[in-house]
Amino acid sequence: MSPTRRTTIKGAAVAGGLAAIPGTVYATGEHDDDDRKSDDDHDGTGGSMAPEAAVRVAHLSPDAPNVDVYLAGDKVLSDVAYGTISHYLEVDTGSYNVRITAAGDPETVVFDDEVAVNSAYYTIAAIGELGADTFQPLILTDAGSALVRLVHTAPDAPAVDVYAGDSALFQNVAFGEASNYVAVPAGEYELSITPAGEAESVVATATAAVELGTAYSAFAIGYLEPPSDADGRDFAVEFAVDGPMAGDC
Repeated sequence: MSPTRRTTIKGAAVAGGLAAIPGTVYATGEHDDDDRKSDDDHDGTGGSMAPEAAVRVAHLSPDAPNVDVYLAGDKVLSDVAYGTISHYLEVDTGSYNVRITAAGDPETVVFDDEVAVNSAYYTIAAIGELGADTFQPLILTDAGSALVRLVHTAPDAPAVDVYAGDSALFQNVAFGEASNYVAVPAGEYELSITPAGEAESVVATATAAVELGTAYSAFAIGYLEPPSDADGRDFAVEFAVDGPMAGDC
């Protein structure tokens, strides 16, 4: 392996990053594969502003094994398979060592580099073939996107999934929980809200128009079955602008 070198992320802006296909969402609202310990400032349930900087990883090397991803020495993604594009990992600006190893084998290193993260959103895509010596990270500054998260505040509603067409934006978000931000192409969406795991049982629909470079919270509010004294408190989804995404995305 060549000596570790410093890489500044300046990749050419790509419309939508890896989410350039209209209506297709490649990052999910789940965070089960994020191995970092959460804290009060970075657990996805805190303040209303979107993260200042974030990084996601795409495993697009067809002959590479499943991988683990380390950020500044901490394992942040485990057993990432070919074709997987992770959710965004919130990070502070600064310089980080990014290390990618074979899953469960920290001694088999396929990438080890210093990366400078500015105020922006990035995709690190592992491309090429290990066997042909063309394996390399393609670092993209993601553009053409908006960010949306779901906040579930409807007290009598079960955990929910939210779909845009056939694509699941959020899955299994329970009352009192807020999802991670999800990157979607700017545009208008017809959303369907269902009980978790019941894609055919639509309990509500909503229309959302999201603008380039803006972060939003979608609040699930009201009652699925309103009490007799709760007129006008039916289940609905209300959108609020959280603020601009960082880095003029």
